[in-house]
Amino acid sequence: MKKFATLLLTSAFLVFSFSSLKAQEITKYDFLEIIVIQKAKNSGKIKRLKVQEQQSLVGKVITIKEIEALKNTSDLLNYMNAHNWEFLDRKAVTELNDPVWMSYLFRKQKI
Repeated sequence: MKKFATLLLTSAFLVFSFSSLKAQEITKYDFLEIIVIQKAKNSGKIKRLKVQEQQSLVGKVITIKEIEALKNTSDLLNYMNAHNWEFLDRKAVTELNDPVWMSYLFRKQKI
């Protein structure tokens, strides 16, 4: 009986220690930056999309050609969402009467 109690206590300790170690892991992400060029005061219509070769695209289902073929910002967001890329941030650079440059950042959890 004493051996059984010791074995039960030891196994319970091991189970709980492994689960707490797994809970403390830092989630790893792939990040992707897409440059969107729009005309000033043109709601959502994209003039051009630019995606550079990035390490986070290697081995993924999405391609640069598919992304650069999109015509609206909503199409871009829907496309990335359909492929499980989470929208993270957008930064814009604007100058008077010049195209608006925006950097869209997406992330996807590494498996």
